Amino acid sequence: MNLFITFEGIEGSGKTTQIRLLKKALQKRDYETVTTREPGGTAISDQIRRVLLNRNNKRMVPLCELFLYEASRAQHVAEVIRPSLKQKKIVISDRFSDATTVYQGMARGFPPRLVSKLNAIATQNLKPDLTIVLDCPIHRGLGRLRKQTRHLDRIEREKAAFHQKIRAGYLGLAHGQACSRQTCSRQTKRVKVIDGNRPPKVVHEEILKMVLKRLNRRPL
Repeated sequence: MNLFITFEGIEGSGKTTQIRLLKKALQKRDYETVTTREPGGTAISDQIRRVLLNRNNKRMVPLCELFLYEASRAQHVAEVIRPSLKQKKIVISDRFSDATTVYQGMARGFPPRLVSKLNAIATQNLKPDLTIVLDCPIHRGLGRLRKQTRHLDRIEREKAAFHQKIRAGYLGLAHGQACSRQTCSRQTKRVKVIDGNRPPKVVHEEILKMVLKRLNRRPL
């Protein structure tokens, strides 16, 4: 039984913790689970990740950033995600194409139609079955990051106004923004906002309940 789950949210929203907890809970229930991340997930994609997040690359133009994210994703889908799904595994990814819709589309200002086309090409039209958006105030997320590391990457070092656009973008995504009439209904059913401003255990229990419900709905 395969299932493609993605986690999204602002920087420091708690995705890493929740992915770890979910993987452990699913493995206890004998589900084969693969965890991965974007940008990255493969040797080639990780090389692109280092370029994208290098804080010294201050001169990177938004169009270059957009293409690099899509290039990393194309390799990730071909090498990790699709093969794992074909093997009937549950794939949990820390970010996927919705991140580009929000970061490069809504925050950087690229037209939604352009971002949607590039996402479709890079993913070969692959969509997650369930997308969990962990929502929290930006001061909370960035505060967590600063406690964890002094070396923020190029994206994490963006101004507060940028991160506020990201949060608003994800909330908008869950309500059907930046999608066509044909895909809005599917998008709002797929994208679920979870209040990440609570204890990790409480957040995990809500996520696990949601995921198990999806798994029970799918045919064997």
